[in-house]
Amino acid sequence: MSLIQVSNLTFGYEGSFDNVFENASFAIDTDWRCGFIGRNGRGKTTFLNLLRGKHPYSGSITASVQFEYFPFEVENPDDTPLEIAEAIMPDFELWRLSRELNLLEADSGVLYRPYSTLSFGERTKVLLAILFIRENSFLLIDEPTNHLDIAARDTLARYLKTKRGFILVSHDRAFLDAVIDHVLSINRANITVQRGNFTTWQREKDLEDQFELQQNEKLKKDVKRLEAAARRSAEWSNRAESRKIGFCPDKTEKSLDRRAFEGEKSRKMMKRAKSIESRRNDALEEKSALLKNIESADTKLQIATLRHPKELLVEARDLSVDYGAGPIFSPVRFELRRGERVALQGKNGCGKSSILKLLCGEDIPHTGTLEKASGLTISYIPQSAEGLSGSLSDFAELNGIDESLFKTILRKLEFQRAQFEKRIEDFSEGQKKKVLIAKSLCEKAHLLVWDEPLNFIDVISRMQLETLLKDCAPTVIFVEHDRRFVENVATKIITLS
Repeated sequence: MSLIQVSNLTFGYEGSFDNVFENASFAIDTDWRCGFIGRNGRGKTTFLNLLRGKHPYSGSITASVQFEYFPFEVENPDDTPLEIAEAIMPDFELWRLSRELNLLEADSGVLYRPYSTLSFGERTKVLLAILFIRENSFLLIDEPTNHLDIAARDTLARYLKTKRGFILVSHDRAFLDAVIDHVLSINRANITVQRGNFTTWQREKDLEDQFELQQNEKLKKDVKRLEAAARRSAEWSNRAESRKIGFCPDKTEKSLDRRAFEGEKSRKMMKRAKSIESRRNDALEEKSALLKNIESADTKLQIATLRHPKELLVEARDLSVDYGAGPIFSPVRFELRRGERVALQGKNGCGKSSILKLLCGEDIPHTGTLEKASGLTISYIPQSAEGLSGSLSDFAELNGIDESLFKTILRKLEFQRAQFEKRIEDFSEGQKKKVLIAKSLCEKAHLLVWDEPLNFIDVISRMQLETLLKDCAPTVIFVEHDRRFVENVATKIITLS
């Protein structure tokens, strides 16, 4: 057992006005299964790269372990996993690698196939197996669940539960709950470390936010009361001071002690006014320290859906996809009615994306029929955000959407205004996916067709989208492997086998 000690870490990218980290200090035990969470663009991958020595920084990071990053780049995709392992560890033992693959429920035959021919799930398992047989290594696991189906995520969760010594970046709440024992969180104003899983962290965060909101309301009332008292006290003090200055004992008063009395009264009133002002400033300072870490999933998103006159929007009869070697899933029948939220589920490669593309009018070879209501308008989010480029303004104009609404939605998804000046190709993967989500929410459509919309998307934004879909009740058919999202959103599940 040892510590990864971070002290006064400060880092900012060249040309950026704001630092990603500012005097951050915390410690992580090398025996922890540590979940790493935070909004997109907050610096999670940047911090992993700092641990690996990829960027210069001020402050210090000390550790007695060697950091290994997942997913590491495979230089030659035509190599087999055996050749990849040999290039990294010439003296590795085959039985240990085979054991790890067995724990991951992977066929040992993957060791002898070119890496480029492996599925996303097989690649994930191979790379993790290779990394976990390295001695004295601490793994930095960056979003391993992207593109994995629910069954594969469950297998991976069981595997990681048996390991110790890693940081896991993931936005899948059920996956985090099944794996981690500590949470490292990049918040708005600081970085915190807490014992427990995601649900534990969320519960504590909600209590902390609720307390701060209550304190904020109390202090707002106190500030108003003190401001009113300060105004009254200032008026009293001014009146007392004017009486002291303008007093003439020869003409108006017989007692020569009256001048001293008025002077003492003025002094006390001024002292009271200053005391009230000081208390008001203290309350304002205390109030300014609140709400800096509030991450609200209740921030309302907008959606521009259309209502189709027909209730039945899509009907599939004995539908399957056939690329020439026979149907890739058993024929299915389903209906999609107005207001329904339908989740397509099944293992990777079973044809879920093909059905969505067929719905969108792509020429997908199939058997059976898929009928759509006349005049049905569809808004589509593809799996990948590759190829996005240019400015956000150019993107909005190119896609015929309202730029103001588009940017408003991005702001609610925690886009900083500074990001609006960047080109889309310079965004993180999560930010690119948010661009596609915001575009879809701006498009006036009868039906939303979303293919794994949550890849790379942070937890709070996922919760915002859950609220949107439940409150606004658009008609949507989607593929998603986030178990918690499907459970909270779907009104119907269609499983392909």
